[in-house]
Amino acid sequence: MAKDQKKQPRPKAETPKGFRDYFGADVTERKQMLDRIAEIYHRHGFEPLETSAVETVEALGKFLPDVDRPNAGVFAWQEADVPGGGVGDWLALRYDLTAPLARVAAQFRNDLPSPYRRYAMGPVWRNEKPGPGRFRQFYQCDADTVGSASVAADAEICAMLAAALEHAGIARGDYLIRINNRKVLNGILEAMGVAQGKPADDVLRTIDKFDKVGEEGVRQLLTTGRKDDSGAFIEGVGLAPEQAGPVLAFLTSKGANNAQTLANLRAAVGASAVGAEGVEELAQIADMLSAMGVGEDRAIIDPSIVRGLGYYTGPVFEAELTFEILDDKGRKRQFGSVAGGGRYDGLVERFTGQKVPATGVSIGVDRLLAALRAKGLMGGTEPGPVVVTVMDRERMADYQAMAAELRQAGIRAEVYLGNPKNFGNQLKYADKRHAPVAIIQGGDEAARGVVQVKDLILGAKIAAQASHEEWKSQPAQTEVARADLVAEVRRILG
Repeated sequence: MAKDQKKQPRPKAETPKGFRDYFGADVTERKQMLDRIAEIYHRHGFEPLETSAVETVEALGKFLPDVDRPNAGVFAWQEADVPGGGVGDWLALRYDLTAPLARVAAQFRNDLPSPYRRYAMGPVWRNEKPGPGRFRQFYQCDADTVGSASVAADAEICAMLAAALEHAGIARGDYLIRINNRKVLNGILEAMGVAQGKPADDVLRTIDKFDKVGEEGVRQLLTTGRKDDSGAFIEGVGLAPEQAGPVLAFLTSKGANNAQTLANLRAAVGASAVGAEGVEELAQIADMLSAMGVGEDRAIIDPSIVRGLGYYTGPVFEAELTFEILDDKGRKRQFGSVAGGGRYDGLVERFTGQKVPATGVSIGVDRLLAALRAKGLMGGTEPGPVVVTVMDRERMADYQAMAAELRQAGIRAEVYLGNPKNFGNQLKYADKRHAPVAIIQGGDEAARGVVQVKDLILGAKIAAQASHEEWKSQPAQTEVARADLVAEVRRILG
């Protein structure tokens, strides 16, 4: 007799590292928020687009602006069982919503209007090391204009972002859109005498640390280096002090208003033609935003905004929430950035060989949802369905008819489908479902043509506050004619 095969271990019931599950309120609140944002995008003439979650590795191109290694940062695999025995394509889950847009703009360029305005919402996947608040699957919400080189398109994106944030629930005064331009940076690099390539990339990475280390910290990092808070020495870029000067003049050129900032930037770029062009584009954006009713309390020119500028070719922008929240240690801090974007004129060119201008913005869905919850605008307990209890399993059709009537009246309702013997368990189930109302009809009530309608919210308040005599009087439970069931439930819910 053969030995028994070794028993296979049961699979672990756990979410893969870096992923998470979304339950009721998470899903419904996210949908509500995205529906409000989509309403604004639609109002601005943008069309929805849903692309495949899977793209060819070739179409995705260089993955993630911050990653230098090919294929790093994505979930990729090679197709097997190719007809004829050939080598299959390498495929990957999309890591953002912009790369698929570039492929669509090239593939359907003869069918799409130019410029093509689109918005997209959905999950993206990044094969990165997970950490606190950093997941391998998350949602993005993008809006882009492909085919227009006019800075009017950039201004329109910024104005639309402001409207979307407000329509989602972020009050005016609780956010600020900051705008900069890669061309101004190029002008600064030109004035410094720094060539494009690694020296320029090192300077850009250093500029990105301005918010953390301040003016003197950037000066040290651009020249000889500095010690960080831990005492470790960080090598500098190696610029001469006179080369670092234009960068610092640029970073500190923000004035009391847009006009003053633009004047300071013109001085900072000096004789650089590309720098002057970038400043002029910022001036045009500021004028157009003002014409659209977006004042400097909602959007400003801010030279400190960098956003990995190597990825962008012109204006860049970032939406920052300015209200304070408490961190894990109870300290006050500003909520920070929830959206960013800019002009990228090189992505579609990979497919067509021709320059195709484009600009867009991406909203961090999870961060914006967290911000709305922090403001108390979302995150409350969502009411569950009315629960029709079951007193007699032979009369299940009657109970299903009650639930159907409630649904036809637009009221969310369900019938209890567990073991009906213990009525207390049915009410416990209704409580776990956050049900506002329970419907009860035993044989006696059925014979008399009535139902018991129990207001569970009022009942919970009475149980917590009322005297024993008040609780015994059952004011939260009323008996009504079977024909008045819908009207009574409407009254309680109202």
